[in-house]
Amino acid sequence: MPVAHQGDLEIAYEIVGQGRPWVITPGGRFSKDYGGVREMAEALAAHGNKVLIYDRLNCGASSVSFTGASESAMHADSLAELLRQLDFGPTFIIGGSGGARVSLLTAARNPDVARGLAVWWISGGVYGTMTLGPHYCGGSIAAIWNGTMEDVANLPEWKEVIQRNPGNRQRFLDMDRAEFKRVMERWMHAYCACGDPLVPGLSDEQAARMAIPILVFRSGASDIHHTRETSERLAANLPNSVLVDPAWGDTEWVERQAGTQAGGTLFERWPLLVPQLVEWAESTTR
Repeated sequence: MPVAHQGDLEIAYEIVGQGRPWVITPGGRFSKDYGGVREMAEALAAHGNKVLIYDRLNCGASSVSFTGASESAMHADSLAELLRQLDFGPTFIIGGSGGARVSLLTAARNPDVARGLAVWWISGGVYGTMTLGPHYCGGSIAAIWNGTMEDVANLPEWKEVIQRNPGNRQRFLDMDRAEFKRVMERWMHAYCACGDPLVPGLSDEQAARMAIPILVFRSGASDIHHTRETSERLAANLPNSVLVDPAWGDTEWVERQAGTQAGGTLFERWPLLVPQLVEWAESTTR
């Protein structure tokens, strides 16, 4: 498996196909090997595209790192650097859920790497936003409050990144516990819904400067984590954006959550979006 180096950090990645460059970012802290991600890349590649799938920092086989104003901002700048390292040039940057946030921030903070942007399942709304802090940071903060970095490394949420990249355990142990606590609190605060932010970390000024073609998939009205209002407000506030309904029904997120109990994955139907993505990308070059 190829690995790119960013300083002393490792980024695991794969490239599927040849042609116009794309990159897919999963949600959560799921890796590129989570069901639906590779299948989406293969479906895009079948239309003459070169598709990058990768493990973000703190995910899969990549290194753990705790820098940046937020975890999403760190991911965004790391992805932009990876695209430059691989000489991808301006790329169609796409992702869902947490991957939508990273894709938005990547394009906004690093316009040189973005040819177009497509996002779905954009986390938002008061409930949807405020659940992100405990989900991503709460366990680590609770572990370090009266514990050690070894207690953090032993958390179930970090099990995969240590199993797949054993050097990550030492990275945890080498980090100062007080600094780690400060980072986790800063990252958690980035998800505060105070002031009704549209997307955590994306300012109105940054959004207004995004001149690339943007495709926003409307969220289901049943989705409490990625509210329909968030997707519609985002599309309305981004220049050169198009809002479309996805190739699945209103209850897709709810159904996929239930499906994980039976062995399915949250992203297994992402390949259904490929025809719309390809048509949109081709329309931007006509």
